Amino acid sequence: MKTILTVIGKDKPGIIAGVSQKLYALNINILDVSQTIMDDYFTMIMLLDLSKITVPFDEAKNTLMALGESLKVKVNVQREEIFDAMHRL
Repeated sequence: MKTILTVIGKDKPGIIAGVSQKLYALNINILDVSQTIMDDYFTMIMLLDLSKITVPFDEAKNTLMALGESLKVKVNVQREEIFDAMHRL
């Protein structure tokens, strides 16, 4: 299963490291990543492969969202098929 993860918030050191380390701990592979700084705001989109995940999807999603709170950024996690359906015109 593929998933889209987005991160948005005030830029500061440790955001990429924190997210990447948590993904590693959950055995989630990063397939693609795009990130940029717009003024003082950090934005990142990742395409993830959850085929070898070590916990149920909802638990991983909640863990990543809680990580976002601790990093003071907004983390959103959506299954790829839902993300695609929402963005079809």
